[in-house]
Amino acid sequence: GGKKERALPAEKEDIMADDAPDAPPPEEAPEAPKQKMVTMPDGTEMPALADGEYDAIVLGTGLKECIISGILSVDGKKVLHMDRNDYYGGESASVNLNQLFERFGAGAPNPALGSSRDYNIDLAPKFIMANGVLVKMLIMTGVNKYLEFKQVDGSYVVKDGKPNKVPATDTEALATPLVGFFEKRRLRKFVMYVDEYDADKPQTHQGHDLSKVTCQELFGKFGLEKGTIDFIGHSLALYDNDRYLTQPAREMIDRCKLYGESLARYGKSPYLYPLYGLGELPQAFARLAAVYGGTYMLHKPIEKVVYDSDGKAAGVLSVGEDGKPAYAKCGLIVGDPTYFPEKCVATQKVVRCIAILSHPITPGQEASAQIILPQNQIGRTNDIYVFCVSSGHCVAAQGKYVAFVSTVSTRDDFGANLAKAANEELKEGLKLLGKVDSYFFDVYDVREPKADGTADKTFISRSYDPSSHFEKTTEDVMDMYQRIYGRPLDLSKTMVDLTPDDE
Repeated sequence: GGKKERALPAEKEDIMADDAPDAPPPEEAPEAPKQKMVTMPDGTEMPALADGEYDAIVLGTGLKECIISGILSVDGKKVLHMDRNDYYGGESASVNLNQLFERFGAGAPNPALGSSRDYNIDLAPKFIMANGVLVKMLIMTGVNKYLEFKQVDGSYVVKDGKPNKVPATDTEALATPLVGFFEKRRLRKFVMYVDEYDADKPQTHQGHDLSKVTCQELFGKFGLEKGTIDFIGHSLALYDNDRYLTQPAREMIDRCKLYGESLARYGKSPYLYPLYGLGELPQAFARLAAVYGGTYMLHKPIEKVVYDSDGKAAGVLSVGEDGKPAYAKCGLIVGDPTYFPEKCVATQKVVRCIAILSHPITPGQEASAQIILPQNQIGRTNDIYVFCVSSGHCVAAQGKYVAFVSTVSTRDDFGANLAKAANEELKEGLKLLGKVDSYFFDVYDVREPKADGTADKTFISRSYDPSSHFEKTTEDVMDMYQRIYGRPLDLSKTMVDLTPDDE
């Protein structure tokens, strides 16, 4: 396809306003409408918040909430989408340099780092699998037309203390130091098996029933070594620990296939990343909802989620334009864990480092890359992920790089000595960064809902995991969709290019 022209920033904000009608001349202005009232479950009459009645109210503009809100809108539901913050993105927002320093109470950034507004630093940075579920969701909802993606240059995996490129071509596979000479042939056989495997064609199964054979057993059948298994399981199938080895192999094979298909689309790496960072995604979904008549409200305090006598979500109490209490009722509520602390439970801790550097961190000097450190290689119970982007994706000043190092931690002593504990947890990943200009440590709980939401019509997402890709995030969105609709989200028709007469 041809290069699409990049809209100028000024125009970009205005994408919806191009065809706004001219304001009527003042003398025709209608008199102020009477305040619309809405009844709460206990019979109290309240001034309406926005339209007062919605099919769904979504709390928080994090990526997951925005995708669900977009899917509900496209499905013809009337959606009110609110956020207590005055910016989009919630826990998955992008911030500029000043906002990042402010967030960590670090004063003003060093001027040598360049202009604050050249930075768009993601608080939950992840790369997008080129053929993965997120891309299908973007295409299905039509949001992709508001975004511009660029390929990620490199994908690496650490073996014996050194980052090695995950082979992207046959030539690279033959030359890779990740596996020895004889092992290369066995690996090639396995890769061909993955490539040809089709669940519906038993002749491609080579006699293995993947709903029964475990990953460990399947690897055994191909005679693969421990180091090769680390590489397949963690950098192709993207598992972040080794529990998958005892599970049936079907999911692992599907994940490897997804990696291969994504890689085949663009070469170099299977990952994409939007220009200007992931903060563009929630805003694109907000535009989509607006097109379908949804309402977005930022900087709105959520005073209370109101339930009816059966304990089902009935509406949200907030504040109207006049600063007085106002209420909107709905059939269901979607939100992130920060809006429902009492309905969620902390399941694990994520510890990470956000760093700004003046040099790339990979042996191939790529401007954007992922490095995975499999748990076995570094003696941990979870992988460490390293993520790096630069001005190539318009997220840092010229010549600067933004890197994240993150992992799941089982420690509980981060309180007083955060820097020391985080340093110890992340040290193998931090080694790969070299000299840094500026860095911050951060630790947060991954929270998830205690119930599936069907009883109280409150559907809550999970916090973002530490991985540097979106596979877990989209699994959660698929799961939320299933909980809301009682059926799985069907993305099978999405990749079809509809011709006009194919309606």
